[in-house]
Amino acid sequence: MSCTDPIADMLTVIRNGLAANKGTVTIPHSNLKVGICAVLKEEGYITRFDVMDTKPAKTIQVGLKYGPGGESVIHHLDRMSTPGHRRYSGRGALKPVLRGFGISIVSTSQGILSDRACRKKRLGGEVLCTVK
Repeated sequence: MSCTDPIADMLTVIRNGLAANKGTVTIPHSNLKVGICAVLKEEGYITRFDVMDTKPAKTIQVGLKYGPGGESVIHHLDRMSTPGHRRYSGRGALKPVLRGFGISIVSTSQGILSDRACRKKRLGGEVLCTVK
């Protein structure tokens, strides 16, 4: 069965892994997913991600991060732009999420960036998801 929204599937795998208190989850590889994982790692929401050269296709292994009490660092992971309804924001419309305690992940002309990096570089783009 084909997947119509692989990014939503990736976010669901991460949410399910956090709900089950898993240490790592494995998702199918794509360059867009690698970019999203890089932003999550840079912002401190995941511990690591590794591209695994498995057969028949590559996969990404994502290390999930938990706080000192065992609670997950990611509380909400929401898909914003979908294949049926793309959501774009200009550089002035990208506002901080939860007054700066969360991030939006944005696909820009310079790659996948967080909303903080977009405001710093004065860029807009497609808002892929928000992390709180």
